[in-house]
Amino acid sequence: MACFVKDVSDSLISGLLYGLLAATMLGPSSSLADDPRPRDPHSAAVMHRISAETPRQLRELFRFTGHRLPVVSAHRGGAASGYPENCIATFEHTLSKCFALLEIDPRMTEDGEVIVHHDATLDRTTTGTGKVVEKTLSELKQYRLKDIDGVVTNHVIPTLDEVLHWAKGKTVLVLDQKDVPLETRVNIITKHHAESYAMMIVGSLKDVRACHAMNPDIMMEVMIPSHEKLKAFDASGVPWENVIAFLGHQPPTDPSLYEAVHQKGTLAMVGTSRNLDRQFFTRAVADDESLRRDYRQLLRRGADMIETDLPREIGPLLYTDHPAVPTSKRPLMMVQPTMPR
Repeated sequence: MACFVKDVSDSLISGLLYGLLAATMLGPSSSLADDPRPRDPHSAAVMHRISAETPRQLRELFRFTGHRLPVVSAHRGGAASGYPENCIATFEHTLSKCFALLEIDPRMTEDGEVIVHHDATLDRTTTGTGKVVEKTLSELKQYRLKDIDGVVTNHVIPTLDEVLHWAKGKTVLVLDQKDVPLETRVNIITKHHAESYAMMIVGSLKDVRACHAMNPDIMMEVMIPSHEKLKAFDASGVPWENVIAFLGHQPPTDPSLYEAVHQKGTLAMVGTSRNLDRQFFTRAVADDESLRRDYRQLLRRGADMIETDLPREIGPLLYTDHPAVPTSKRPLMMVQPTMPR
């Protein structure tokens, strides 16, 4: 989806999070205040699990009821210092701090396998060079992932199969398209029986209809940035319960669009990775209420969920005052101790 924040220093993250969020906004009980940002993902004490067992339960979880879910969408899984984007250890780190969907990026290898990696090339985020599509899976597994500071970690590029196997019972994956054909993504979700914990980002209404025809149990994230697009989707014949409406990376200011989506029983998502997330790290001297207000304004406008590069920061920022999961959703959302492997 959006361009990732590349220029965030580790010291600035620590100063802002500990000095501003933990001390003044989240209170002494916040896990952020005690977070040493461990390099071992299994050292996290808890995991915020989203665990739908059936496609129907997933659709019901994301049905608009007027009661907000304390959930963000973690763009590329929510990379940080020591935690590369599109990496299972990063996913676990994100879920140790908040409830989150995990937006990930499937890509094809030279030998027809599907991995999880954002860029078409390897240079920025791995120790490799060149195009992903010109490498075999065995070649790609030799490289190590870099974190947001360009530091090499011990983590390797995961396959989509590996991520789907990991995700069951933990979260909901949102598969972007990149260079992976629609049919391939549908077939992989179907093969894993992952319709209860994997969604697809689908760009065109033609592909929306095709996806629904191939597997009507798969939920989709569909771009609906205007009333015209809403009317076009309405005419597609695909049930509204099968989608979350993504209203744009530049969140619409017209409340009537959010209301129109809600009238369909659908959640409205907006993105902040191209705007507010970038401003977040330049505002260490801003008062806490100002920082909180910028993000919460999106919720007041009608957004139900925010896709962000900063899920571990923005999740508590948005929901520390109202963190409770609605009663009807509690069987599907729980905070549980992590189990050692």
